[in-house]
Amino acid sequence: MARIDITQVKSRIGSTARQKKNLDALGLRKLNQTVTHEDSAIVMGMVEKVKHLVVVAPAKEAAKKSVKPATEKKDGTK
Repeated sequence: MARIDITQVKSRIGSTARQKKNLDALGLRKLNQTVTHEDSAIVMGMVEKVKHLVVVAPAKEAAKKSVKPATEKKDGTK
């Protein structure tokens, strides 16, 4: 399933209690905070209720990082 980035771009001050609860449920607590969610009907319904406060964009694919194994010291310990 596709992933989306949701960024809060306007303040929650003056919003209704229901809109504040939707922002909380999405994980948005601060201005300019970005969260990533699956593109599902439930999430899009919450975004629809606060669309004037947020910006939605396709998620940026995380660059695959190679994990380096722990290096050992000369005496054989980690």
